Amino acid sequence: MTALIIVDVQRDFLPGGALPVPEGDAVIPVLNRIQTRYPLVALTQDWHPPDHLSFASQHPGRRPLERIELDGLEQVLWPDHCVWNSPGAALADALDTGRAAAIFRKGMDRRVDSYSGFFDNGRRRKTGLAEWLRGLGVTEVHVAGLAADYCVAYTARDAAELGFRVAILEDATRPISAAGFAQIAAELRQRGVRIGSSDSVRPG
Repeated sequence: MTALIIVDVQRDFLPGGALPVPEGDAVIPVLNRIQTRYPLVALTQDWHPPDHLSFASQHPGRRPLERIELDGLEQVLWPDHCVWNSPGAALADALDTGRAAAIFRKGMDRRVDSYSGFFDNGRRRKTGLAEWLRGLGVTEVHVAGLAADYCVAYTARDAAELGFRVAILEDATRPISAAGFAQIAAELRQRGVRIGSSDSVRPG
């Protein structure tokens, strides 16, 4: 069975949000259209405490997009975003969530960021997504949402490492940096991840 994983389509990642992905809202009509093709749909949701240490505001003198070391991991410092229970953390108003069987929240540990829908960035804690998918008989996942070069890419990479067949739906995601996505896409392809449009990559 093939599942669709919709990553972090939240208000703060849309135009006008705290950490907007360029043209992030353009993925929503595609996602709404293709969900009916899949027998199983899951969502991920960035869900940070207000004092999360990935926020530049927690490091006096630092600015967003600077890089630091945090608990032995390289960390991009971000603007405050997707703070739990805040309006910006809510799923996008226009996203059809009616078919979603589950929502997996991530990034709740203030000391480590969590791009992937499966693990935190240190791979110290699981979200339970892999076990849930396997329990339902899923062998292939198609990944879409925001942002292509961070949370979508990390989710796809981990899914491949966990033994799932994986595809990224290119027309249903947008990157923060097109150059950054091109670089990580080359790595993902080497890991066996397919990258193509939602019309060319269909659930099996």
